[in-house]
Amino acid sequence: MADPGEGDRMGTNRLESFSDGVIAVAITLLVLNITVPPPGTSDLAHFLGHQWPEYLAYMISFLTIGIIWINHHAMIGRLREADHTILILNLLLLMTIGILPFATDLVAKHRHESLAAAIYSGCFTLMAVVFSLLNRQVLIVRGHLLAETLPLDERRQIWRRAASGVVPYVFATALAFVSAYITLGICAAIALYYATPLASTR
Repeated sequence: MADPGEGDRMGTNRLESFSDGVIAVAITLLVLNITVPPPGTSDLAHFLGHQWPEYLAYMISFLTIGIIWINHHAMIGRLREADHTILILNLLLLMTIGILPFATDLVAKHRHESLAAAIYSGCFTLMAVVFSLLNRQVLIVRGHLLAETLPLDERRQIWRRAASGVVPYVFATALAFVSAYITLGICAAIALYYATPLASTR
């Protein structure tokens, strides 16, 4: 007898290909937010130096999206196949990634505004929450869909390590109303931390 949810399942190749495409577009759009000096700019060096918030926001967002892509690959790579819930959660994750170019441009152009910094880190928070939910669905709820059997304790440990990034993003969002620069610093620190092998979700 067929599994009741078998008709809603698909292999992971299409899921990864679609996800890679959306992530690639989002990460490429980031550079379009950097202002190009207009022709005839009298002091080009001064203009370029004045744009440092745009460079900083670009680097933080590029690194964060890149890390999400790496961890997404590791997460989906554990699956033998994906069911409907995993597909929907993956779509929600891609939606949160797709909004990051807007949030990056907003904080770069309104770097002194607490609201802009709160929206920026809030978008990262939302992305981290959805990634955590998707990762939990893959590792804990749908463990029978994994390509290789992993002990439950090991799966929980992997999930907790990956989900730990939600908390500092929440703090970063709250602290935006104290200092936008503190928020940017925390977001940069989170990106740098997750770029290290220590934070690997593999």
